[in-house]
Amino acid sequence: MNAHMNSLNRKKSTKVDPGKPVPVSRKKIMLVDDHPMMRAGLAQFINKQRDMETCCELGNAAEAFEGLRKFNPDLVLTDITLPGKSGIELIKDLLAADPELPILVVSMHDETVYAERVLRAGARGYIMKESGGENLLVAIRHVLSGQVYVSPRISARILDNLSARKPRGSSSPIEKLSDREFEIFQLIGQGKGTRDIARQLHLSPKTVETHRGHLKEKLGLKSATALVHQATRWLEAEASCLSKVPPG
Repeated sequence: MNAHMNSLNRKKSTKVDPGKPVPVSRKKIMLVDDHPMMRAGLAQFINKQRDMETCCELGNAAEAFEGLRKFNPDLVLTDITLPGKSGIELIKDLLAADPELPILVVSMHDETVYAERVLRAGARGYIMKESGGENLLVAIRHVLSGQVYVSPRISARILDNLSARKPRGSSSPIEKLSDREFEIFQLIGQGKGTRDIARQLHLSPKTVETHRGHLKEKLGLKSATALVHQATRWLEAEASCLSKVPPG
């Protein structure tokens, strides 16, 4: 019922007196990012636009649910890495509450690893933070108009996949992992053990161990130690790439 009402509220039109100038309708953007300076920068940039404004700036998934209920945004702009819950899981949960909610991911993380994952989760677009402000506005307006936004590189990969051609660029074994396996792989790389992972993801230790087995199989690894080493190296490589991205 709430999801239906949220969708209807976004579609309502405002009656305008024909004798007065037509006001510009500003779309409400909900920002979800765990870095306060990044949120503030995005909010300042968005609020300068005539057709959009931020309705709230939030730092985690729990706050995002409260913001969805309280502010009924026209679009959610979220990072992929959030404390307590991954951005991918947040996307799925938000859409369970409001299936028509447009979601755009803006992240520093490599689009070749994450873009297709967030689209499968239900987001309407993915843009890297390094793309710049003007491209971000293009992405937001695309998604608000009902379209999907990805970079030309990701668009080409998706079309290649659909046409059964070999995808362009590298084909990493990481891409074979399910969203849950990928989440556990990252937590392993952070040095977390089975019980810690189970507690954080609300799973049983046995389920986590099953996922560990699938990870070793898909990545061609023979031992738990090899899995930890690969996960750690992968996260270090990610961190190295992110450190080279200029802020803003």
